[in-house]
Amino acid sequence: MHGQQAATGGRAASGSGVGSGVQERRRQWRAAAASGSGVQEWRPAKSGCAEAGARAVWAAMSDRITRINPDQLHPTPGYHHITVVESGRTAFLAGQCPLDRDGALVGPGDLDAQIDQVAANAVTALAAVGAGPGQVVRSVVYVASDENAVLSAAWDRLTGSALGPAFTTASTLLGVTRLGFTGQLVEVDLTAALPD
Repeated sequence: MHGQQAATGGRAASGSGVGSGVQERRRQWRAAAASGSGVQEWRPAKSGCAEAGARAVWAAMSDRITRINPDQLHPTPGYHHITVVESGRTAFLAGQCPLDRDGALVGPGDLDAQIDQVAANAVTALAAVGAGPGQVVRSVVYVASDENAVLSAAWDRLTGSALGPAFTTASTLLGVTRLGFTGQLVEVDLTAALPD
């Protein structure tokens, strides 16, 4: 998505540079959310949380979270350059690692298996505070690789997972040398705006 865009509703501060075109797109997104159609970015994958419940939380949060891509910045592969949260409580999740409930590493050497575990862990952590992927306002993804193809594949798998809506916000993808656990290939750090 390129151009100045707000993917959800919200009030823009005066002088923020958010023009009438963005106001119209906000109106369109709200209408789409109310009808339950046309909100592809915010519809959760079939696994994870129930679609109707996620849509209800998304609608409640839409007046507080605004996602913007200014015209003066480069186009993105699905994330937004800026996420504004009007007010409310915030949850800062610890880096979500590919560990099972017992603390064992899942999928040694298997990036896809590790991403699936990280996504499941993150959805569980968000649910524990009454949030879902659509309430994430900042994400940082760490992948133990310096290869563009590996980084791209990790991004694609994450954005296609139940956690996918979390990556439409202000997001950073980093290739790193090593992560905390031996054999760990991926970690995701999330910040979420919580429903009141």
